[in-house]
Amino acid sequence: MPDVAPFRQYQLETAYDELFLGPNTPRPHYRLLSERLRELPPDELARRQQAADLAFLNQGITFTVYGRDEGTERIFPYDLLPRLLTAKEWDTIERGLAQRVTALNLFLRDIYHEETILKAGVVPRELVYSCRHFSRQMRGVSVPRDRYVSIVGTDLIRLPSGQFAVLEDNLRVPSGVSYMLANRLVMKRVFPQLFSSYGVRSIDHYGQALLATLRSLAPQGRSDPTIVLLTPGVFNSAYYEHTFLARQMGVELVEGRDLIVHDNVVYMRTTAGLRRVDVIYRRVDDEFIDPLAFRPDSVLGVAGLLNAYRAGNVALANALGTGVADDKAIYAYVPAMIKFYLDEDPILPNVETFLLSDDRQRQHVLNNLDSLVVKAVGESGGYDMLIGPHSTIEQRSQFRDRIIANPRNYIAQPTLALSKAPCFIDGKLESRHVDLRPYILFGDQISIVPGGLTRVALRRGSLVVNSSQGGGSKDTWVLY
Repeated sequence: MPDVAPFRQYQLETAYDELFLGPNTPRPHYRLLSERLRELPPDELARRQQAADLAFLNQGITFTVYGRDEGTERIFPYDLLPRLLTAKEWDTIERGLAQRVTALNLFLRDIYHEETILKAGVVPRELVYSCRHFSRQMRGVSVPRDRYVSIVGTDLIRLPSGQFAVLEDNLRVPSGVSYMLANRLVMKRVFPQLFSSYGVRSIDHYGQALLATLRSLAPQGRSDPTIVLLTPGVFNSAYYEHTFLARQMGVELVEGRDLIVHDNVVYMRTTAGLRRVDVIYRRVDDEFIDPLAFRPDSVLGVAGLLNAYRAGNVALANALGTGVADDKAIYAYVPAMIKFYLDEDPILPNVETFLLSDDRQRQHVLNNLDSLVVKAVGESGGYDMLIGPHSTIEQRSQFRDRIIANPRNYIAQPTLALSKAPCFIDGKLESRHVDLRPYILFGDQISIVPGGLTRVALRRGSLVVNSSQGGGSKDTWVLY
């Protein structure tokens, strides 16, 4: 345990520590940050944390938590201390993510067309067809440039060995990139000298990279495409992000009522009349996107949009039906996809995953619920999840019943010791578990901004980093 102020409260455990190699021995790329923290008195760190919180408040950087009586709108929790990654570490992450998104994209095209991977028995046909996000309406539909996933957020964890591994993929409507960008803006303001002392790679170009990716999807012949961001509206949990990204790209933020389909062409209502729309960056889930094709009670989507999409008159990012690759049971087969489509070994490994539709694996999980993490295959945000070592007998009993009733709906994984990073908590420097969500863009080429959203489990001992479950975030510095 480091015993030099201000690290008296800092605990070194079995988990990989991002800051320390050992007691009082910072990793080389953290040495400057460690020295700076020792120079600053706690009241100065508290002042800077207050300045950061005020900056988030003034910018309206919020998220929404549903189902809480005390109110839903909250300032996004932000930790003052950056998380640092070396150029070598980032190179591995970048190559691994590019490999993974390439294979996932090929998989999505395949299952909606030739089904070669299903015919070969590499991925069970029943597993794909039983996924609630598999869209039969997309069978045989060609999408622009065969890009099913143009915007991806993949969650990475660092194992005790120091190796990065993929925890899950987020391909439907990945969120959080606005907080990555906002964290950087605030960090430059509250730690300007420290930031300039490190060679930190820029993420400021993300908005323009996203815009270029969307432009690359435009239908043929539309050299100056009109792009819009489709939001469910102001009551959506990520509405701040929708407005932020539309502003960053300089495109219109629209709701379903702002669009209309005529003769399989999508138009936007404007004060000057109807204007054709070529590309839609949608933040609306599949089932709500078109009341004629999916849920008839949806007021969030656009009637007739699926037909316009099928006709090739409008592009959607991401494509409909991509949620099948979000399924946590399908996740278990991504290494096999990489081998099948690319004839390569995965650069970034998966976490060991038990499929509960398999009798033998299910029995193993039921016998070891107290030591495993159980997740619903289609949920996100830390919902419908059991963390065995932190659970009660009653909670384990409930999950046992759920698994037996619907084994296809759950997977299980070992309880992993996520890496820990320094955080400024209640006036002290303490270690907390973190993960990393880099953002991948796939248009004419694959582009990954050097960084990502480092999410933090702010509660001591917690492994849940989701903001809806008490987590926060910190700036991620990728060094030259």
